Amino acid sequence: MKLSYRHTVAASFIGYVVQAIVNIFVPLLFVTFQAQYNIPLSEITVLIAVNFAVQLSIDFSSAFFIDKMGYRAAAITAHGFAAAGLIFLTFLPDLFTNAFWGLLISVVVYAFGGGLIEVIVSPIVESCPTKNKAQIMGVLHSFYCWGSVLVVGLSTLFFSLCGIRNWKIMTCVWAAVPICNLVYFIFVPLAPLSAEGGGGLKEVLKNKYLWLFMLVILCAGACELAISQWASLFAEKGLGVSKTVGDLAGPAVFALLMGISRLIYGKLSKKISIEFLMLCGGLLCIAAYLIIALVPHPAAGLVGVGLCGFSVGSLWPGAFSSAVNSVRGGTSLFAFLALAGDTGCILGPAVAGAFGDDLHTGILAAVAFPVILTAALVPLLVKNRKKKKEELRSESGRD
Repeated sequence: MKLSYRHTVAASFIGYVVQAIVNIFVPLLFVTFQAQYNIPLSEITVLIAVNFAVQLSIDFSSAFFIDKMGYRAAAITAHGFAAAGLIFLTFLPDLFTNAFWGLLISVVVYAFGGGLIEVIVSPIVESCPTKNKAQIMGVLHSFYCWGSVLVVGLSTLFFSLCGIRNWKIMTCVWAAVPICNLVYFIFVPLAPLSAEGGGGLKEVLKNKYLWLFMLVILCAGACELAISQWASLFAEKGLGVSKTVGDLAGPAVFALLMGISRLIYGKLSKKISIEFLMLCGGLLCIAAYLIIALVPHPAAGLVGVGLCGFSVGSLWPGAFSSAVNSVRGGTSLFAFLALAGDTGCILGPAVAGAFGDDLHTGILAAVAFPVILTAALVPLLVKNRKKKKEELRSESGRD
């Protein structure tokens, strides 16, 4: 059977599930690592920082090597590293006197795979000869949300039934996903990215809209992570439940509503301006932050988390789709957007947690991100309206 571009899109969807596995599964085991390997919290924090640092370095450097490497080879390599890093977790820590080094090597390996997946999946989908790419982009990014819910839900169910002591089995189960998708990417057709146009690296950097889109997606990443990192805490306090239930309820609600929002965004993008949908998301995000920060009732925190998840759904995929329409940058465009987005993913939680236990003040300070994002979208809206007026004039002139 000859595979079509629908299979290419499907493989890309699964790629975002793989990224969710890489980013979501291992943090569920941090407490287990502390107990089993006697690793202090400070070293666990290093693992988190290294994961982001490696992904950031891939975001930056990929603009210089992916075109030469080729997207198929990059996709296969990315999934191979993601699978290898997860498998390494099951035995490398036991080979070192200090288990931390085994964990660190594993994190570096799967973070390399996760970072590469983030850079290549969106341009692969954009290059496919499909209709309404904004809708497909929304669905694509929603798969990270569905993957997050799946990872948390199935992992927790497995740990409840089989015990957390069998975490290595579950790790191998999740490692099978990138292995299968690696094989899928060997056979699916890939369209040349050059079909989308694009100038050289210097031309892309000179485009003023590149920097505006990088600011937008930086704020989008910060808006998302500043809340999602603390989602379990808000659920625990708002519902008065145990930490285990809070770990499920908070992140699951956030990811679920963000995924639903991205599906709705995909549908609406056929009829409504992408920039306008993002502006609505930014304004709703400001409201969510203010609810969390200023409303004293504990349950309001959980409501704010859900509202924030829904509000940020359109921001990340919208920024990618809008940027492609405004900046013909090829691989380098997606690399710089990923770099800015991951930078925001670091800055958001850092600002929110900068006030220690006073999380409400931290969230109030972090409201600067959706405010800046909303302001940055205004010139993009103006540009989009001017472009539409020019198109209407040219069409009327032909008539």
